[in-house]
This record gives sequence, C-alpha cells and structure tokens, in this order.
Amino acid sequence: MNSSPAAAAKRASFKMFVKRQVRTIHWMSGAVCLVGMILFASTGITLNHAGILSAKPKVVEGEVVLPEEMARQLQETLEDGTQLPLPKEVARYLKSETGFDLIGRTGEWTEYDINISIARPGGDAWVSIDRETGDVLFEKTNRGVVAYLNDLHKGRNTGIAWTLFLDLFAIGVIIFSATGLWLLQMQAARRNSTWPLTAVGFALPVILLLIFVHA
Repeated sequence: MNSSPAAAAKRASFKMFVKRQVRTIHWMSGAVCLVGMILFASTGITLNHAGILSAKPKVVEGEVVLPEEMARQLQETLEDGTQLPLPKEVARYLKSETGFDLIGRTGEWTEYDINISIARPGGDAWVSIDRETGDVLFEKTNRGVVAYLNDLHKGRNTGIAWTLFLDLFAIGVIIFSATGLWLLQMQAARRNSTWPLTAVGFALPVILLLIFVHA
C-alpha cells in the first residue's frame, strides 16, 4: 500500500530535521572540544617522544625560620607518625615566605620534624619543618613546559577540577565522533569511498598492533 503524499512529506521533513540537529550537535561539540583536541593530540606526540623532548629539571632550594610562637606551637603538638595538616597560621606564614599553598595539605609528623610532599603537574616540591628549632627547608623542582603539558594530558597531580574537565571533554569527543559517523552514513550513498576509508581507519591500528606490538 502506497503512502499518501502528506505522510511522505512528513517523513522527509522529519528526516531533514534530524539531519540539521545532528549537524548542529556535531559542529557545536567540535567547537567546544577544538582546543582540547589540539592540546591532547600535541601532547600525544610529546608523550610518544618523551625521552627526546625532556628538559633538564630546574631546582630551587630555600630555607626560612618560623617565628618563635609558631615553632612553639609545633613543639606542643604531640602527634607522631600521623598525617595531619599544619596549623592554619603556620601554613599562611609559609605561603607568604615560600609561595607554597600548604593550607589543608597534610604532612607526615614525626617526633622531630614534619615532612610535606607537594605533587603538581610538571614537577614536585617538598617542605621539611624541624619541630624543635622551627627551621624550614624547602625545594621546588620544575621539569619544564613539555612535562607540565604531558601531566595535564595524563591528569597527573592536577586535582579534581581538571579530572572533571577531562571526563567532560572525553564525553564531548565521543559525541563529536558519533555525530561524525552519523554524518558519514548520510553522505555514504553519494561518496563511494566513505566506508572503505572508514574501514582503513579502523583496520590500520589493529594491523599495527597485531604485527608490530607484541605482548
């Protein structure tokens, strides 16, 4: 039974609506993810050649002395062998003197000292406080811009906000790729090379893994 012209027109109109929505979602997701895709593609290359592109670490060392009141406060704290944050006034003072934000950051307390490790993208740092004298030693290591960007790529020591961004970015790329596949399907009837090229894109990494990458 043939469909009526009105029904055929309605189906055609709905099909055009779907195409427009898919195109809109595709370009919007591409626009939102553009900078991220460039960043992650670039750092994919730098990670692949990390041995060649590694920079000489720059190490900055320093020493300060806590005011007498703060040193006495650390002496009076009895905890030993536990992970505790510094008193806020001590953390604020050290931030002003060293640049390290230690507020709320836990350190390992021993009978004699407090050791705090500070992991961050592209480097690391540590602070050691003598509980008896109030002497503070600190060191900051910077491994360069490439190491910083590589750690952003891996989400290493970047905190919850960047981790959340990576998850949202991954979802955006999946949407971009899925709508791109849908658009390929729409154009396949007019472009005979669509599916052969898609198959090559799928088969090439599989072939490389099977032939050149061994378990």
